[in-house]
Amino acid sequence: MAIAVGTRAPDFTLKSKNATGLLDVKLSENFGKKNTVLLFFPLAFTSVCTSELCDVSQGINVYQGLNAEVIGISVDSPFAQEAWAKQEKISIPLVSDLNKETTRAYGVEFKALAGIGDTSARAAFVIDRDGVVRHAEQTPSPKELPDFAKIKAVLAELR
Repeated sequence: MAIAVGTRAPDFTLKSKNATGLLDVKLSENFGKKNTVLLFFPLAFTSVCTSELCDVSQGINVYQGLNAEVIGISVDSPFAQEAWAKQEKISIPLVSDLNKETTRAYGVEFKALAGIGDTSARAAFVIDRDGVVRHAEQTPSPKELPDFAKIKAVLAELR
């Protein structure tokens, strides 16, 4: 079960990969500056995940206008994430939770996805500038997308 609204967001430092190399992405670097949308997704190179992250990337200016950074999190390696982002033109930062610690800290582990192993569930969190969870949602199925209208409405209230 996803962590509750009103709780302090578990901080993390996770690896991301881009053309310049491996980077550390730390959630708390946004505290005091901007809101953060965390999008947990099961696996790169899958149809629903590709659709979700491409749509968010294409509409990133809306999130930026709401003073928010969007970060995608999966259990894929940063190398697989980079290849997928490049292939699909995904522009948001993707971070690797290969050891599943952050997935577990947020309470969104999906056991035995398609019989191949444990992944992140599809989930979304809005975290305000103070590091407090203002929206938490885990979809009933990995095939369903989060309520992006609700995410944007919560961000609009936080501006």
